[in-house]
Amino acid sequence: MKLVAGVDIGNSTTEVAIADISNKLNFITSSIVKTTGIKGTTDNVAGVLLGLKEACKNINISLENLDVICINEATPVIGDVAMETITETIITESTMIGHNPDTPGGIGVGIGRTVFLDELEYLHSNEDVICIIPKSTNFEIAAKKLNEAFNKNIQITAAVAQGDDGVIISNRLVKQIPIVDEVAYIDKVPMGMIAAVEVSTPGRTIKVLSNPYGLATVFKLSPEETKHIIPISRALIGNRSAVVIRTPEGDVKERVIPAGKLILMGIKQSRISIEEGALAIMNSLDKVWPLEDVSGEPGTNVGGMIERVRQVMSELTNQDTEEIKIQDVLAVDTFIPQKVQGGLAEEFALENAVALAAMVKTSKLPMENIAQKLESETNVKVLIGGVEAGMAVLGALTTPGTDKPLVILDMGGGSTDSAYIDKNNTVKSIHHAGAGEMVTMLIKSELGLEDYNLAEDIKKFPLAKVESLFNIRYEDGSVCFFQQPLDSNLFARNIVVKKDEMIPIPTKHAIEKIRIVRREAKRKVFVTNAIRALKDIAPNHDLRSIDFVVLVGGSALDFEVPEMISDELSHYGVVCGGGNIRGIEGPRNAVATGLVISYYNSLRGNNI
Repeated sequence: MKLVAGVDIGNSTTEVAIADISNKLNFITSSIVKTTGIKGTTDNVAGVLLGLKEACKNINISLENLDVICINEATPVIGDVAMETITETIITESTMIGHNPDTPGGIGVGIGRTVFLDELEYLHSNEDVICIIPKSTNFEIAAKKLNEAFNKNIQITAAVAQGDDGVIISNRLVKQIPIVDEVAYIDKVPMGMIAAVEVSTPGRTIKVLSNPYGLATVFKLSPEETKHIIPISRALIGNRSAVVIRTPEGDVKERVIPAGKLILMGIKQSRISIEEGALAIMNSLDKVWPLEDVSGEPGTNVGGMIERVRQVMSELTNQDTEEIKIQDVLAVDTFIPQKVQGGLAEEFALENAVALAAMVKTSKLPMENIAQKLESETNVKVLIGGVEAGMAVLGALTTPGTDKPLVILDMGGGSTDSAYIDKNNTVKSIHHAGAGEMVTMLIKSELGLEDYNLAEDIKKFPLAKVESLFNIRYEDGSVCFFQQPLDSNLFARNIVVKKDEMIPIPTKHAIEKIRIVRREAKRKVFVTNAIRALKDIAPNHDLRSIDFVVLVGGSALDFEVPEMISDELSHYGVVCGGGNIRGIEGPRNAVATGLVISYYNSLRGNNI
């Protein structure tokens, strides 16, 4: 036997295909493992060895039995986020609490001067006050002191509590007032300041404090001051409860880091401000295409992002930062939750942002380093194969029912690659930054999640709501019942439904909101890049000249993406569907299979 292994090093996974080419081309096994390190660096070798060993184990041979290993030309892709603005604090002369606790008490709006609970017995005026209750005070004692103050006709309009006992305090009062609880940093609440508390009825959201004119009315603000409190009102939209406190002048400052300009260098140079948004950036990119390099304005967010990309790739490839060239970027409009520095309960405000995925040009040198290290580890000859997209075309052509001319869309973790092969076997390919990892990043940032793996699960699997301990309702409205009770910790929670696992989502977003964020992230990245790629490689850049598109790569397995792309391409009369490499692999293994076919063809003097 003469055994050839094709190895596709991707951003997320490393795939292996092994064939016996002693008589004819005969594929005998394959494997898939997680990629180690950033794609296109020597850290990948550990994952490649693991994938090769797993494939060899399937056919009971050792690595030494392989004759040749063919690896792809791996192009690293790094995604990062550039903010439109980063506001360290929300507003001058104000602070806020708007963290939407689970157990607020009472209903309505209360306005008054902040005082400690223990000060109530010393108050004799008719001034409206808002009572501050520390966690050290038992809820029964708090309720007793409030009732005693009510009996003395002290005008308590609302309360703010550190503990989570807003409801049980409210249930013991002789007069109902709005109470916001779970305020972690209650010791930082300024005393003697005018404040406003609002609690809405269950199932509804606040109306006064989430309205800039409502805040202006409460705090008697000038038109100029009203302009400055717009970020506060925006941050409170959708909350069931909130507190806003006017602080002494100078207590809270505002600092803004500029987003900066992106400098695109191609057939000409274009400077575009991040604040103009993703559409303007992508339009500028079209005008300078093909792209030669990208830089950012020094001292700005985007400048810092671009430099991080260069520094990371410089360290990983042992090249000078000047040698690192960015060959493509994908810009997407998004939102990033930013912590409010003036907040007292770890509040976050959604800030407009532009997410950027950058693709770094690789020289042959990093891939040669991988090949040399892999060869020394295995004692097997290692060859660097052709361009990924070209190899994917060869693999895609093994899908039953396909023929030339053909277009493939290879949607992986970091990049979307496309290639077109005509009847004369001429292949044209293009690589674009942005794919599955960018979608995960958008989901994580827009939902304010801390766990990257949870964002990845939200991307890959359907959502459901646990309606009882014996049934869940999926996002599409279908209901699933269980004979055994579910974990009580899941009750009334939004969950991700994996094959044998239900994972709770620790956010207060409605299931509809989570679904919209997930689908929009996929549409912004996958559909946008699919259209970009196809226009770049289609004859005369006309999508209507394409008849067949085969989707390959890990993201082609997604339960929504193929349908989204098919729907979009149907406007152009294009037939689109997921590949089935060699009739058995589904959309996976296209590049690894193509590498083996390419090597086999080269031995026989065939181009394709």
